[in-house]
Amino acid sequence: MSELEKAGPSAAGSTRPPRTWDFMQTLLVVLLAYGAFVLTGGFALRLLLAAYGGTKNLTPAEFQAVWEQGRWQASGIILGTPAAIAVLWVAVRMAGRDFADYLALNWPSRDEVVCGFGVMIILMTIDTFVTIKLGMVEPQTNSGILVGGSIGLFTLAIGICVGAPVFEEFVFRGFMFRGWSQSFLGPYGAVVLTAALWALNHTQYGWYDRSWLFAIGLVLGYFRLRANSTWLPVMLHSGMNTGVLFLGGPYV
Repeated sequence: MSELEKAGPSAAGSTRPPRTWDFMQTLLVVLLAYGAFVLTGGFALRLLLAAYGGTKNLTPAEFQAVWEQGRWQASGIILGTPAAIAVLWVAVRMAGRDFADYLALNWPSRDEVVCGFGVMIILMTIDTFVTIKLGMVEPQTNSGILVGGSIGLFTLAIGICVGAPVFEEFVFRGFMFRGWSQSFLGPYGAVVLTAALWALNHTQYGWYDRSWLFAIGLVLGYFRLRANSTWLPVMLHSGMNTGVLFLGGPYV
């Protein structure tokens, strides 16, 4: 955590040059948060599988096959998210900062919410139109995802529409943006780099799909910067995923 962040808002106008160390510290904490997310989510998922699915000692290949099932993947996201947020909270508190302030957990205004959703709808419409014109498969299609009934579908909805947006936005547009905006990148550099890494992190998609995710990430970062609110990109991300969930399918 940077000394500028420790000093608080009164130091924001100081002439101290941004440091590369601010960038590296932020990246280290994010890697730790992702590690906590993967380990906790994976461990909890194995316990769930053993308790409810009757499976034990799965091989890595078998576990990967189970993970790709919608209900279990969503369960892993739901169970891993608190651990990742806990890592961010510890890092912020160790720096002597308030967690909600550092991650800009401020409620956006009604106009900002309306504007944000309007821009997202326009962008997603353009995405769909271009994808159809190019004859390419829509990147967010959820066709054939195995959920195993209504409870599984509900779990998928919570994981994709709530868990994933909170986890990803707290990490990328919350913690990472705040730390990197105080480094040599500056706010606009932080918007671009967090959008790029967020898109690259979606390894289940190809490069065409990730290019659209990069554009969406730029929009989310812009509204994070404009509204000084991480809750706004959480809402926009959740709205996008909810739309994809209801337009996708079939779920089996």
